[in-house]
Amino acid sequence: MAQHPKRWSARVMRTSNALDLERRVFTKRSPRAIARSLKRSAERSKRRKSAPFRSAMSMLNFHINRGGKGLSSSQRKVLEAAKGELRKLYGRKPHARKTHPRTRAQKSAPR
Repeated sequence: MAQHPKRWSARVMRTSNALDLERRVFTKRSPRAIARSLKRSAERSKRRKSAPFRSAMSMLNFHINRGGKGLSSSQRKVLEAAKGELRKLYGRKPHARKTHPRTRAQKSAPR
Protein backbone atom coordinates (compact mmCIF):
# COMPACT_ATOMS: atom_id res chain seq x y z
CA MET A 1 0.00 0.00 0.00
CA ALA A 2 1.36 3.43 -0.93
CA GLN A 3 2.20 5.92 1.78
CA HIS A 4 0.26 9.16 2.03
CA PRO A 5 2.07 12.12 0.49
CA LYS A 6 3.37 14.69 2.95
CA ARG A 7 0.95 17.49 3.66
CA TRP A 8 1.96 20.66 1.88
CA SER A 9 -0.26 22.95 3.95
CA ALA A 10 2.01 22.84 7.01
CA ARG A 11 4.96 23.93 4.89
CA VAL A 12 2.91 26.77 3.42
CA MET A 13 2.01 27.99 6.91
CA ARG A 14 5.70 28.04 7.89
CA THR A 15 7.27 29.40 4.73
CA SER A 16 4.56 31.48 3.08
CA ASN A 17 5.46 34.99 1.99
CA ALA A 18 2.11 36.22 3.28
CA LEU A 19 3.43 36.94 6.77
CA ASP A 20 5.44 35.64 9.73
CA LEU A 21 3.03 34.16 12.26
CA GLU A 22 3.20 33.97 16.03
CA ARG A 23 3.50 30.36 17.18
CA ARG A 24 0.22 28.54 17.80
CA VAL A 25 -1.87 31.58 16.89
CA PHE A 26 -4.72 29.48 15.50
CA THR A 27 -5.10 27.45 18.69
CA LYS A 28 -6.13 30.43 20.80
CA ARG A 29 -9.68 30.38 22.13
CA SER A 30 -10.45 34.08 21.75
CA PRO A 31 -11.36 35.42 18.29
CA ARG A 32 -10.09 38.85 19.34
CA ALA A 33 -6.72 37.44 20.45
CA ILE A 34 -6.32 35.63 17.11
CA ALA A 35 -7.24 38.77 15.16
CA ARG A 36 -4.86 40.96 17.19
CA SER A 37 -2.02 38.49 16.70
CA LEU A 38 -2.64 38.31 12.95
CA LYS A 39 -2.76 42.09 12.71
CA ARG A 40 0.47 42.42 14.67
CA SER A 41 2.18 39.80 12.50
CA ALA A 42 0.94 41.34 9.27
CA GLU A 43 2.13 44.81 10.20
CA ARG A 44 5.57 43.62 11.36
CA SER A 45 6.25 41.09 8.61
CA LYS A 46 8.97 41.87 6.10
CA ARG A 47 7.89 38.99 3.84
CA ARG A 48 4.38 40.31 3.22
CA LYS A 49 3.55 40.96 -0.44
CA SER A 50 0.22 42.78 -0.10
CA ALA A 51 -1.57 45.06 2.35
CA PRO A 52 -1.56 43.96 6.02
CA PHE A 53 -5.32 43.36 6.18
CA ARG A 54 -5.29 41.30 3.02
CA SER A 55 -2.33 39.18 4.17
CA ALA A 56 -3.84 38.53 7.59
CA MET A 57 -7.25 37.60 6.20
CA SER A 58 -5.63 35.43 3.56
CA MET A 59 -3.69 33.42 6.11
CA LEU A 60 -6.76 33.02 8.32
CA ASN A 61 -8.85 31.80 5.38
CA PHE A 62 -6.07 29.45 4.28
CA HIS A 63 -5.93 27.90 7.73
CA ILE A 64 -9.70 27.44 7.86
CA ASN A 65 -9.96 26.03 4.32
CA ARG A 66 -6.82 23.93 4.03
CA GLY A 67 -4.58 23.83 7.04
CA GLY A 68 -7.40 23.17 9.44
CA LYS A 69 -9.25 20.33 7.74
CA GLY A 70 -9.49 18.51 11.05
CA LEU A 71 -10.80 21.49 13.03
CA SER A 72 -13.43 20.89 15.64
CA SER A 73 -16.67 22.77 15.14
CA SER A 74 -15.98 24.93 18.20
CA GLN A 75 -12.52 25.97 16.96
CA ARG A 76 -13.92 26.62 13.47
CA LYS A 77 -16.50 28.97 15.03
CA VAL A 78 -13.72 30.80 16.88
CA LEU A 79 -11.73 31.20 13.65
CA GLU A 80 -14.79 32.38 11.72
CA ALA A 81 -15.47 34.93 14.47
CA ALA A 82 -11.82 36.03 14.21
CA LYS A 83 -12.56 37.18 10.66
CA GLY A 84 -15.12 39.64 11.99
CA GLU A 85 -12.72 40.81 14.69
CA LEU A 86 -9.99 41.32 12.10
CA ARG A 87 -12.36 43.45 10.02
CA LYS A 88 -13.19 45.54 13.10
CA LEU A 89 -9.50 46.06 13.93
CA TYR A 90 -8.87 47.36 10.43
CA GLY A 91 -12.04 49.47 10.34
CA ARG A 92 -13.64 47.43 7.58
CA LYS A 93 -17.35 46.86 7.16
CA PRO A 94 -18.72 43.56 8.45
CA HIS A 95 -19.08 40.88 5.83
CA ALA A 96 -22.64 40.80 4.50
CA ARG A 97 -24.20 37.52 3.49
CA LYS A 98 -24.98 37.62 -0.19
CA THR A 99 -28.19 36.17 -1.52
CA HIS A 100 -28.73 35.63 -5.18
CA PRO A 101 -31.37 38.13 -6.50
CA ARG A 102 -33.44 35.34 -8.01
CA THR A 103 -33.54 33.51 -4.67
CA ARG A 104 -34.95 36.59 -2.91
CA ALA A 105 -37.56 37.08 -5.63
CA GLN A 106 -38.63 33.44 -5.45
CA LYS A 107 -39.08 33.62 -1.69
CA SER A 108 -41.33 36.68 -1.85
CA ALA A 109 -43.32 35.77 -4.98
CA PRO A 110 -46.53 33.78 -4.45
CA ARG A 111 -46.75 30.47 -6.23
